[in-house]
Amino acid sequence: MTQFTRKIVQFNLKRRIHRGVLILRRCIGCFWESILICSLGKPIRYRMLPHAMVPSPSSPASVESSSTSAPQPNVMPVCHTHHHHLDSDLVALKISLLGDCETGKTSFLEKYVGNGNEQCGLQSEGLNLMDKTLLVRGARISYSIWEVAGDEKSQDHLPNACKDSIAILFMFDLTSRRTLKSVINWYQQARKYNQTAIPILIGTKFDEFIQLPIDLQWTIASQARAYAKALNATLFFSSATYNINVNKIFKFITAKLFDIPWALERNLTIGEPIIDF
Repeated sequence: MTQFTRKIVQFNLKRRIHRGVLILRRCIGCFWESILICSLGKPIRYRMLPHAMVPSPSSPASVESSSTSAPQPNVMPVCHTHHHHLDSDLVALKISLLGDCETGKTSFLEKYVGNGNEQCGLQSEGLNLMDKTLLVRGARISYSIWEVAGDEKSQDHLPNACKDSIAILFMFDLTSRRTLKSVINWYQQARKYNQTAIPILIGTKFDEFIQLPIDLQWTIASQARAYAKALNATLFFSSATYNINVNKIFKFITAKLFDIPWALERNLTIGEPIIDF
């Protein structure tokens, strides 16, 4: 009986210690979040497109890939990139992808663009451009996506890559906390050239992330949420390998730009692809 009582006491003691560690982690997380918010200053609001740009609400609200549907005549381009100046029927919009090397930016981009007829790529040293044409309520929208490589030399492309972008995707590797810390620098650099783009924080390689110990997953997820809040950004965990949240991210951008009703469900469950906003 005495030995059993000792085991109960030991169990209760361990449980109290574990609870205290969790509370301490949460306090540190809140403190770190406050530091990030203060260091970045006021959150920057993104710009909305003019109402004349919004496709007609009479068409279905679905967003899908296409290159054959007839465009609406009243839709005019917002920005022109390479070959789009020859096609005035498209709404040509620009998106930037930023992040360290080996974060999976290229795989993410290739998964979204695919190998269909709507893909048109252009590559130079440190810069990768791809296009994707969508149908949005009967109008054709062409996303020109500019991926900047993560090395120091490629940062010379930042001014051109960020200028006129309607959204900037800040990407990090969920299995590398170093790449998450680098997001702050990418954000600060990008805001020098564009202060209105929608910021989105994307954690890549979710399929590898879920192989980590659950405590480490919780820590990384908490830090990622703190960074997203500091950047005033929506957070997505994704995997290009298994196409997790890849298309959903661009649907989110499209719905936000054109004020299309689309319910994005928040998911904060550890072990599942997190979406936080």
